[in-house]
Amino acid sequence: MDGGGPDRWWMVSQTNNAFRLATMSAEGLHWTLRRNCSVTPGQLAATFFALGALSLGVAGFFWFQGAVLVLPFALLELVALATAFVVYARHAADSERVSLQGGRLIVELETAGSVRRSEFVRAWVRIEPRSRGNLVEVRGGGLSVQVGRYLRPELRPVLAHEIRQALNSV
Repeated sequence: MDGGGPDRWWMVSQTNNAFRLATMSAEGLHWTLRRNCSVTPGQLAATFFALGALSLGVAGFFWFQGAVLVLPFALLELVALATAFVVYARHAADSERVSLQGGRLIVELETAGSVRRSEFVRAWVRIEPRSRGNLVEVRGGGLSVQVGRYLRPELRPVLAHEIRQALNSV
């Protein structure tokens, strides 16, 4: 055969299906775990402005009727709502990325815009699911990092197995 026949396709297909949570690239294997956010920043802003307009409209109506204290409380409500939306938006892009590139396992944890990066020598890494449903612990060279926050608890053992399998493959 020329190497591109149906047998070759089957081998590539089996290789790609070996990892359920990982993606392959030219650099290596990558596991990207993100928060499940159903609201985009644009939708969040539109919701805030719609709620703000409604609240200020009601407060304005009562202000013209003589209830002048409604407006300051409406403004206080909008400040509290804006604070809650900012806290949500800061953490909406939180993620974890685990990459196996050559002889290194790289773990990047992004929280509220700051990234913490840890690198492990492939031969020294141990992957330990602490207990069923808990986070997966990556240990090696005196470092320890926990991953799997944004993954359903029943999939964390799958993540640990895949990382172990990738580390043990040549």
